[in-house]
Amino acid sequence: VQLVESGGGSVQGGGSLTLSCAASGITFQDDYSIAWFRQALGKEREGVSCISTSADGPVHYSNSVKGRFTISMDSAKNTATLQMNSLRPEDTAVYYCAFVRGVVVETARLSDALFDYWGQGTQVIVTS
Repeated sequence: VQLVESGGGSVQGGGSLTLSCAASGITFQDDYSIAWFRQALGKEREGVSCISTSADGPVHYSNSVKGRFTISMDSAKNTATLQMNSLRPEDTAVYYCAFVRGVVVETARLSDALFDYWGQGTQVIVTS
């Protein structure tokens, strides 16, 4: 599976950005999950949001983005989109999408160990 992220950039605080993660090379029919992680300079990688192709699957948001970010999945295009609104300087980071076969059950903290494939990352900079 290959993942290609797009949509990063620089925006002023309070603004919006949309990130997309397109998956290719999927050779199975099972449900799968795509998540977004981010890593700010000098900080640990943080799980931001996760969604699956299952209609009944959970959608996960970290507390730091809940109410501001929205994740969606276009199963026909194998693409997950992260709409980021009300951006803050502390949202500045490299954002990575990650993929795993199956449905990730929502947990208190999204673990990067759950995911098998990763994108190359896209930079998001939010200025004050």
